Amino acid sequence: MKLTKQYLWISALVLVCSTLTASQSYAVLIDLGPGSFTPAASVITFSEVSLGTVNPVYNFTAVPGLGNVTVSFEGFFVGQAACSPCVPVTLSDHTPAAGPLTLDPAAPNTFTVNDSANATSPVLSGTPTFNGPISVLFSVPVAGVGLKGGFFDALHSTTIEAYDANGNILGSITNSVTGFEFYGLADSTGGNVIQGISFFITGNEPAGFAIDNLTFGDAGAIVPITTKVPEPSPLILVGMGLLGLARFIRRKR
Repeated sequence: MKLTKQYLWISALVLVCSTLTASQSYAVLIDLGPGSFTPAASVITFSEVSLGTVNPVYNFTAVPGLGNVTVSFEGFFVGQAACSPCVPVTLSDHTPAAGPLTLDPAAPNTFTVNDSANATSPVLSGTPTFNGPISVLFSVPVAGVGLKGGFFDALHSTTIEAYDANGNILGSITNSVTGFEFYGLADSTGGNVIQGISFFITGNEPAGFAIDNLTFGDAGAIVPITTKVPEPSPLILVGMGLLGLARFIRRKR
């Protein structure tokens, strides 16, 4: 009887692990780097509008796999909050929005500006200049999005975070180099699940940051990824271990 109870306990744990793993597997994001997008990807360089343009809006028509796409910018989304007075500004709350992901009209503005440190200037900055958060909303979900960020003076100082249509966090990455870095996120299955992203300072970043060359598209706009395979989730490994133990106990019985 004691052995049966132990087996049932282990089986319950396996079921919990399997359930949790399944709930997380609907969107597994992969870290994208330079050269991850094909010429089919759509690009915003911020030179398309005048300097000083506040919260620019871009309309793309007939984007392969996506159709018509409107890309909008603001400081953050409804359900997020910027700590104040914080210099530099960071996002301190990541509560999913109550309903569809929506830019917060009360958030600090974004605007185009020249950056003497960036050879591809003009760029997009948040408020205050080079220190404020920048959020991007797509009118339809996309499979992958990337951007050039910088100039970074510290490692892992700035975070890019992706959200689904309901504001749930899909994944995030931080800068891995100083200077400028092109990086982004894509769904491992090629599904169009990313509705928006936020880019904000989360560490000690003395000089702040801006973004440039925002790139997005469906799976066809992303170079097939063969080497950047996500590591197995610790939860999956635990579940596999418990399954093995359960089989061992069954053999002992």
